[in-house]
Amino acid sequence: MHWLSRNQHLLAAAAIMIGVTAAWFAMPRIMLMVSDGGPLVGALVAIAFMVAFFGIFWLRSRLQRRDEP
Repeated sequence: MHWLSRNQHLLAAAAIMIGVTAAWFAMPRIMLMVSDGGPLVGALVAIAFMVAFFGIFWLRSRLQRRDEP
């Protein structure tokens, strides 16, 4: 059994945590960049981040369901 196949869930969780943390730290800069577009654009960017956050877990659950024997 390979190390990667044994720890794929750990690696997926770590990648999700790193991605969410990076997005969390980048959010203020992104909001400042889009602030010239008005509050609607800022709200759309925030909504896009939230949809992406839950979308990752939705896609991950679909992948896990597909891999079950």
